[in-house]
Amino acid sequence: MGEKPKSVLLPMVAAAVFAGLGKMVLQKIKANRAARQNRVAGPVDEKTRQWISDVVRTPRQ
Repeated sequence: MGEKPKSVLLPMVAAAVFAGLGKMVLQKIKANRAARQNRVAGPVDEKTRQWISDVVRTPRQ
């Protein structure tokens, strides 16, 4: 009997998935480092930004 031809599709798909996941992990690590360095918790809308500004500027008694 002849040998079955080996499929190349599965290893290529696996490599593409692995590369995509690796890229996502690296992007997440870079984003976390940048956020930590800039001390940014996340996106802030205008209302929250104004509230923070008011709280910081208002003198406490």
